[in-house]
Amino acid sequence: MSKILFFGTPEYVIPILEKLKSASHTIVAVVTQPDKPVGRKQTLTPSPVKQWAQSHGIRVLASEKSDEEFVSNIKHLASNIDIGILAAYGNIIPQEVLDLSPVGMLNLHPSLLPKYRGTSPVQAAIVAGDRQTGATIIRMDEKHDHGPIIAQFTEDIKTDDTTETLRARLFQKGAEVLAEVLPAYLEGRVELREQDHKKAVFVRLVKKEHAFIPPHYLAAALEGKEVNKQWPIPFIKDFTIHPTPITIHNFIRALDPWPLAWTEIKISGTSKRLKIIKAHLESPITRLVLDEVQLEGKSPVSWKQFKNGYPELKF
Repeated sequence: MSKILFFGTPEYVIPILEKLKSASHTIVAVVTQPDKPVGRKQTLTPSPVKQWAQSHGIRVLASEKSDEEFVSNIKHLASNIDIGILAAYGNIIPQEVLDLSPVGMLNLHPSLLPKYRGTSPVQAAIVAGDRQTGATIIRMDEKHDHGPIIAQFTEDIKTDDTTETLRARLFQKGAEVLAEVLPAYLEGRVELREQDHKKAVFVRLVKKEHAFIPPHYLAAALEGKEVNKQWPIPFIKDFTIHPTPITIHNFIRALDPWPLAWTEIKISGTSKRLKIIKAHLESPITRLVLDEVQLEGKSPVSWKQFKNGYPELKF
């Protein structure tokens, strides 16, 4: 079986490492993000991929950026690897690293490329109200999520999916597909397919400010009403949605577990930030119902508890 250099960082890509290892592939080393400060005490914490690698006695490389020392360390491994595999790594890979293996480097991307190229494809699919998404394995080239397709599969989006639940299924299934196609790819038995670049949709990294729901949009949705405006979604290029109970519910699910959708409310005339942790839709008149919220500086509570505690709140 093959010897692999793996690039990845978050916990949800660990199923790929587990599957490759169980299929008798050798993980020569992992490349991941450096240790980051976590929590209120800002404790320096290794990435989940680094923790997994250390628990299995696998070498770890980390770099804030693709500097010369980092590239040099990768080059020293080149003679001992067959292929590089990337999944949610978080940094740009230099072309000289992509070129180290004669068969290139593969990327497992959680969307049906060329749709949702970029760093927030799962969030984008939920916000857009797509009923189906999937994942794509590509051979990486010099452009972001641009390379030819090796394999692709679809996955239905459930009405209660959040980014966390949908992403977990995509990477779990993606691990299976990758392990299945990898031997054939290495033997040159896979026909690569160019993406239709004219159909590319681009997404960018979600930031906290992108999770804001205008208060009057949320107030209308809670009454089962819609707002006759177009709402630009900042992390999807050239994309807007019509604010309705359904689309706002999609937005809330897409921003779960991070950064969580939020809005601004007024309590006794003072503006406060309110995070929306959970919500659902109610019939027969489709309206949005909040389940759990968190006022800035406070602990999460049910929406009923919150209204009882702040009867003077206004959107």
